[in-house]
Amino acid sequence: MNNNEIPIIIRIYDLYKIYYQYLELFPKKDKYALGKKCEELIIGLLESALIAKNSPPEEKKPAVKTTSVKLDLLKIFIRLCKDLKLLDQKKYITIENLLQEIGRMIGGWQKSS
Repeated sequence: MNNNEIPIIIRIYDLYKIYYQYLELFPKKDKYALGKKCEELIIGLLESALIAKNSPPEEKKPAVKTTSVKLDLLKIFIRLCKDLKLLDQKKYITIENLLQEIGRMIGGWQKSS
């Protein structure tokens, strides 16, 4: 990652790298359905954060809100992965801790926008 990236971009990038490794362990039927959906949501979250970062001041607040909604969706799908036993407790906690950290960053971003 580039040293001048903002911390939230770095954390989402890290989240993707970790999730990508876990996705390899999903059963085939789940890897290309729920697993793929989570992967798309993480990529969408990264895209949304980059758009918000580069938005002019008058467009920043709605862009950050969109990023927040994508994070909420991702949390639901990740919890579903845990409940369906596609992610064990340890892997789920690792991802959940990152999601909570990203959520706090988005919350701070929303307050400052």
